[in-house]
Amino acid sequence: MQNMLSLLYNALCRLTGRAAGAQTVSEVARVTASRAYSDFTPQVTLDIKKCELHLLEEGPSAKAELTREQGLRYYRTMQTVRRMELKADQLYKQKIIRGFCHLYDGQEACAAGVEAAINPTDHLITAYRAHAYTYTRGVSVKQVLCELTGRRGGVSKGKGGSMHMYAPRFYGGNGIVGAQVPLGAGIALACQYQGNNQLCVTLYGDGAANQGQLFETFNMAALWKLPCIFICENNQYGMGTSAERASASTDYYKRGDYIPGIRVDGMDVLCVREAVKFAADLCRAGKGPIVLELQTYRYHGHSMSDPGVSYRSREEIQEVRGKNDPIALLKEQMLSNNMASAEELKEMDVAIRKEVEEAAQFATADPEPPLDDMCNHIFKNDPPLEVRGTNPWSVLKSVS
Repeated sequence: MQNMLSLLYNALCRLTGRAAGAQTVSEVARVTASRAYSDFTPQVTLDIKKCELHLLEEGPSAKAELTREQGLRYYRTMQTVRRMELKADQLYKQKIIRGFCHLYDGQEACAAGVEAAINPTDHLITAYRAHAYTYTRGVSVKQVLCELTGRRGGVSKGKGGSMHMYAPRFYGGNGIVGAQVPLGAGIALACQYQGNNQLCVTLYGDGAANQGQLFETFNMAALWKLPCIFICENNQYGMGTSAERASASTDYYKRGDYIPGIRVDGMDVLCVREAVKFAADLCRAGKGPIVLELQTYRYHGHSMSDPGVSYRSREEIQEVRGKNDPIALLKEQMLSNNMASAEELKEMDVAIRKEVEEAAQFATADPEPPLDDMCNHIFKNDPPLEVRGTNPWSVLKSVS
């Protein structure tokens, strides 16, 4: 291969009259590859897995259009989330990240697909496995890793940690199981009240699906026809208990009873995108709410304190990785349809690894927030106020 590139390089020099050595062989390879990119297929229509429906006569299409630009964007998003989570795993084991830490690797198609189907002006709230959605909502890898390490440059100024990250139109990261579901309905009620044609995506896990507050929320949301997409990310295990052992019915998409539901292949970013698009159109037409179940899988344990192999086998995890990995699936779709080259995707992987590594280095060097900053941002746009400290002689100030 190197000899062929050298011959090509010398021929180009003779044709252009450039002196030998004016361009490296690697540069020629890059130019040659970039020229070949114009030969890629710009758009394809792919067959995707058909969804299971509840109280719906028609559901999302079993075909999905994918452009080259979209494919590369979804691939970058999922690969960035994967690398960010693996770096968080490493930093936790080095005791640089402390406390709670719930990783998302394996579920990347859910976050990428949801974000691809809604508008930036829509709203999203999720549970404590929140790193991926923090990123898809516009927060940088650097800000996420700084927050995980408790540094001043974190998205919550180093005071929130793994479970409490926020951004415009992103309401966390919530540590109490299922508590974000009624909050999401409240956000949807605000959208309806303001008449802004926006909606709220409210995510929870299969472990939270048996919470009473979900059913209370479903009742109110159905009565008021709220523009709310309730999404159960069914990763098969609630902490260390399989869904079958915890739920008398694992048809989570039917749990809304009188609310329409859809069961979706959560390992295929296109399946997720099409289902959420369908749900969003329903909500914007005043026909919400709707319940989606995304069937997915987490590679790590419930949290970093859970090795994840005491209640499931390593072979089970490896089988999912080998046969149903969301990133590998999209990569195969793009390569087999001539929408990208293996070299191009490899270059993207290298760039992502570099970005995550640089973010991690920054996060480990960034200072921790000062003690005086502890009580800041309790309220928004309020004058400074005194906050009771840990003892009568300790008085802290809070500024917005």
